[in-house]
Amino acid sequence: MNNLIQNYKIILKELTNTCKYITTSKQIRLPKMSDLELVALNLTAEYMSINSELQLFRCISGTDLEGRIERSVYNKRKRKL
Repeated sequence: MNNLIQNYKIILKELTNTCKYITTSKQIRLPKMSDLELVALNLTAEYMSINSELQLFRCISGTDLEGRIERSVYNKRKRKL
């Protein structure tokens, strides 16, 4: 298993315990990845010193996160949050 995924799961677990009240913003289509999961992914990338999103999505490829978010969607939602 990828270290990024292991770290992501640990950070997501802690964020879920700490920030239970944060919900996904209202959108027309329900996103595959919640806001809390997106924040956890971003924090994991920062923690592991992954500077570019290209490098991040290379690490994500071949994992269960690959089909959950696209690069353009990641960028837009990250800026919005």
